[in-house]
Amino acid sequence: MKKRHEQKLIILSMLMILALNIPLILLFDSSKPLFGFPIIYIYFFSVWLFSIGITYLIIKKYYE
Repeated sequence: MKKRHEQKLIILSMLMILALNIPLILLFDSSKPLFGFPIIYIYFFSVWLFSIGITYLIIKKYYE
């Protein structure tokens, strides 16, 4: 794997650690539902899907 792809994955990992840190999570902890789901669940799954998508794009670019 090229060094720049490794660096992108490391930066993504650091961003994920920050995104799933307790102070940021508590910003989305409210009792109001959105589309019938608590906002914190939507936040967790959207961050998770975003990380999977970005990782896929980085890895796909590596194999080209």
